[in-house]
Amino acid sequence: MEENGRYGIVSVNTGKPITVEYLGKPLTTGIYKHPVQGEVFVGRTQMDGDGQADLKHHGGADKAVCVYPYEHYAYWEDQLDKKLDYSAFGENLTVTGLLETAVCIGDIFEIGEVVVQVSQPRFPCFKISSKHAVKDFPARVLDTGYSGFYLRILQEGRLSNESVIVKRSSHPMQVTVASVLKQQSLGRRQADREQLKRMLEVDALAANVKESFTEWLQET
Repeated sequence: MEENGRYGIVSVNTGKPITVEYLGKPLTTGIYKHPVQGEVFVGRTQMDGDGQADLKHHGGADKAVCVYPYEHYAYWEDQLDKKLDYSAFGENLTVTGLLETAVCIGDIFEIGEVVVQVSQPRFPCFKISSKHAVKDFPARVLDTGYSGFYLRILQEGRLSNESVIVKRSSHPMQVTVASVLKQQSLGRRQADREQLKRMLEVDALAANVKESFTEWLQET
């Protein structure tokens, strides 16, 4: 078990879906989350008090908890010219020390009572545009690589913003969140075949990402 003092929780955030207006139409989304105080129970598919509107693309075992590095907030505050509240990106955990360029698919962490495993990058959709009123926000996120990532739950339990984050193990394949996001961003026509093959060997990679990468390889 390896502990690194650089890891920390800035805010724990939850929220149920709400309906807002976007481009003149109603949009139901779970991206509007808010900080919570005290302990929160984390189950296999989500935190207590949390919810997703589009269960086809959000939530589930491979997307039980969304994480976003607080280190990116300063950049976005400068770009958007406004102060950002915690969970500005719809994340459940706003953290420090866990950057996409260093965290690898399959890495395992202990957070309070909860044991989690990194499963896939967070791939931004148009709902982040609705929250910040920036039409090309998903493209901006992909350009920077400041995406955040998802966790699957290996052991249910409680955590809070006072919980210590401990790295229990590093995945031997050492495939970073950033490298997977890069291939997703390139898409089926431009993704690197050798990289896709290597990433498909990572047992911990989320099933939906494996499915996409497998289809891309079969088409070329």
